[in-house]
Amino acid sequence: MMRFLARPFLMLALAVACLVGPITAQVSDLGTTSFENSGSEEAQDAFLRGILLLHSFEYPDAREAFVEAQDIDPQFAMAYWGEAMTHNQPLWYNQDLQGAHEALNRLAPDLRGRLEKAPTERERAYLKAVEVLFNDEHDKLMRDTAYMEAMERIAAQYPDDLDARAWYALSILGTAHDGRDFAIYMRAAAIAEEVFAENPDHPGAAHYLIHSYDDAVHAPLGLRAAFAYSKIAPAAAHALHMPSHIFVSMGMWDHVTSSNAASYEASDERVRRKGLGVNARSFHARHWLMYGLLQQGRFKEARALLEDMIRDVEDGGSARMARAHLAEMRAMYMVESQGGDPEAAAIEVDLTGLGNEAKGMDLYITGLTALKKGDSEVASRNIKAMMDITGRYEAEVRVMQHQLKSAVLKSEGNPEEALKLLEKAAEMENALHLAYGPPVPVKPANELLGENYLEAGEYGKAQAAFEAALARTPKRVLSLAGLAKAAGNAGDQETADSALATLREIRRNADADVMDWASR
Repeated sequence: MMRFLARPFLMLALAVACLVGPITAQVSDLGTTSFENSGSEEAQDAFLRGILLLHSFEYPDAREAFVEAQDIDPQFAMAYWGEAMTHNQPLWYNQDLQGAHEALNRLAPDLRGRLEKAPTERERAYLKAVEVLFNDEHDKLMRDTAYMEAMERIAAQYPDDLDARAWYALSILGTAHDGRDFAIYMRAAAIAEEVFAENPDHPGAAHYLIHSYDDAVHAPLGLRAAFAYSKIAPAAAHALHMPSHIFVSMGMWDHVTSSNAASYEASDERVRRKGLGVNARSFHARHWLMYGLLQQGRFKEARALLEDMIRDVEDGGSARMARAHLAEMRAMYMVESQGGDPEAAAIEVDLTGLGNEAKGMDLYITGLTALKKGDSEVASRNIKAMMDITGRYEAEVRVMQHQLKSAVLKSEGNPEEALKLLEKAAEMENALHLAYGPPVPVKPANELLGENYLEAGEYGKAQAAFEAALARTPKRVLSLAGLAKAAGNAGDQETADSALATLREIRRNADADVMDWASR
């Protein structure tokens, strides 16, 4: 006998206790939404909790919630759909086809059998959509595109289904395999804006708006969602982190540090509460927190985070994700501290199995460190290794490879050729899509070019280079410091004074031994 909730929509209420079918939505610590479904009333709490967690990319906890709903109601087709969806992480370019197929096959071994267990046409549409998403006969871009088209149809056929519209926006973002494409991102934003207007407490709407706007050009458009999202879903560690995508893109360093500190603590509390291993911590939030602290001149706190990361790599069995974050954090710390920490320079990271981003950063910084010690052989070997990197982040690694090669040329007494190579690196960086978060390349090419122009006494060129750097990474401290010096020497005192004033504000709580930028 088909079970179906009598009301047209079951309004979600996820507090400590959750009652099925209230007339109006109640505020929860994961957000609110409405999702019509044919599951039993007893399974609603778990299922709807899974929906909200899914919108906040809390994939393991969402999976637990959907499995709980299945245990309560084994015939609940959408609970199996939900579990399958937790194996798709579109903006992280991760997709576990086997895990998704296992979840769906527990409902029925083929699509026909699964559709027979879905009582409504709308639920059958969702099952058909997930089928194309995990169709391993096609490559990932084809799957993502077919899924986007399926979600577009569902959103059009069921306009009152805000979740369908939100997932449609996310599916659009998931087709941007070649990096940030403004047309794609603004198309997704337009849909998410409509959902956000209709339900300001919808976690997916706020979340996907932030992802749509998190670059230096569009970030102001995302401020409203950024300030709202952490209040919509304070129980989700990722929701506490996500506002910093906008804050980094605008150089709002106080907000960057506070949001990532809250996110990391929430993830750590989850580890303690569930008895999980260290690898369940949000290394991502720790990484971004460190970047914010370094901009603020709080080097001692940043250094402590690096030590925490070293311990977690050791305690967690050197898991790949932990090692990747250690490599990126060490490279970032070395760049922002301008190589002034020999102990940090001596940290070694096993690069086996790491992605191109972490691998490229580590090769760059270890090559540069070796070169400063007079070891050009290591630097040359790292340049070769960087040239062999292909695929995702290949272009960013090429920029870092040019930067390292430039340093080698400079050490060999060929500053003119070194500068030409840096100019080429800056051109390459300018051609990259705008990105979010701590910069990749780890040392922005325009910033490094500006520093070299300063050394050469070419102050006008240096000022232009630092301004180009700040256009991509607003209020980045080393670029601001360079701009102040370049502009001052170029006779543009107004720009120099403005840069110094911004520096003083950013570093008002800096460590006592950090340079006083105003006195330079």
